[in-house]
Amino acid sequence: MPKNYYEILGIARNASKDDIKSAYRRLAHKFHPDKNKGDDVKFKEISEAYHILSDDKKRAEYDRYGQVFSGAGGAGGQEWGGFDFSGQAWDFGDLGNIGDIFENFFGSRRTHKQARRGRDISIDLELSFEESVFGAERRVLLKKAVYCKECGGSGGERAGGFETCSFCQGSGTVRESRKSFFGTFTSLKECDRCRGRGQIPKKECSACRGQGVVMASEEIVVNVPAGIQIGEMIRLQGKGEAASGGTAGDLYVKIHIASHVLFRREGNDLTMDLNIPLSEAVLGGEKIIESLDGKLKIKIPAGVDSGEILKIRGKGIPTDRGRGDLLAKILVKTPKRLSRKARQLMEELKKEGI
Repeated sequence: MPKNYYEILGIARNASKDDIKSAYRRLAHKFHPDKNKGDDVKFKEISEAYHILSDDKKRAEYDRYGQVFSGAGGAGGQEWGGFDFSGQAWDFGDLGNIGDIFENFFGSRRTHKQARRGRDISIDLELSFEESVFGAERRVLLKKAVYCKECGGSGGERAGGFETCSFCQGSGTVRESRKSFFGTFTSLKECDRCRGRGQIPKKECSACRGQGVVMASEEIVVNVPAGIQIGEMIRLQGKGEAASGGTAGDLYVKIHIASHVLFRREGNDLTMDLNIPLSEAVLGGEKIIESLDGKLKIKIPAGVDSGEILKIRGKGIPTDRGRGDLLAKILVKTPKRLSRKARQLMEELKKEGI
C-alpha cells in the first residue's frame, strides 16, 4: 500500500515547508538509530517522507498520484515509489506498450471500447482537362473487403438469432493480466471470440463463415467537383474496406489531370496563345476561336502588339464566386515569304514609318 507521508510526519496535507522541516527534526531526533530508544526502520521512513514532502515537484506528484515516479532521492540511491533502482539495468522490450502500463498504474484505465474500423484505401484517378474544369461523375471498380450481403455484416444467419458470448459474458471485453517491474497489472481488451460485440450468432453465416465481411468487387461513384486541381484528394467516407463488427474505412481519390493541347490553367483563369497575321495586328478585326464552352468570337483591336493579353470574362474555371476569365495572348505571325505586291505594299508602309 502507498505510504501516507503526512501521517508519518504527523502533519496536515496543507502544511508549510517550515512545518515539514520542524516535524522532521523533532521525529528524527527522537528515532535516530544512535539513541538508546532509536528505531532504524522508523528513522528511514521519516527521512523518506521528508525527502518527498520537502521537494515541491515530488510533493505535487505524490499529492496527485499517491506515489512518486520522478525519483524520490533517497540516500542509498534513487528510489521510485519505494523500489530501489540504483545500479539496475531494466529491459522494457517485453512490456508491450509502456503507455498502457503507466495508464493502469496511475489508475486511469480506459472504460470505453474502441470501435473497429476498416482499412483506408487510396487510388489514383486521371481526368481530362475538361472534366477538371466542369466536374464529372466517374465510376471505379474496386476489389476489397465488403459487408456480407447474406447476413448484413452480422456474421450469423438472419433467422438464426444471437446468444450471449460465453467467453466475455456479454461485456465484449476480457481481462488480461501482465507482469512488470511495477507488479501485476490487469487491463481490459476486446474479446476475440465475439469481436467486442458481446453476442455471437447461434448459426454462422455460410457465405462469410461468421466473419461478416467478404472479398468482393464494388462499383463506387466518384463525383468530381468543378474546378478541381491536380494533386487534390477526394475523400469518400465509409467507402474503404469493411471491418467485422465495426465501421468501414474511407476511400481517398488522388486527382491527376491530363494536359490540354490549347489551354493552360493559371489559378482560376484559362490561358491560351492566339496567333494572328500581321495585317490583323495592324488593322484589327474579328476572330473565331474554340473554347471549352464552344466557339467564341473575339474582337482584335487595331494596332495590337504581340504579347498583349485579350480578356474574355467568365470563360475560365468555375468557382464559388462565379468563373474566372479566359486570357488570350496575342502572337503576331510574321510572314516568311511575300508576294511581289505584298512586298511593294510593305515598302510603302516602311516609307511611311509604319
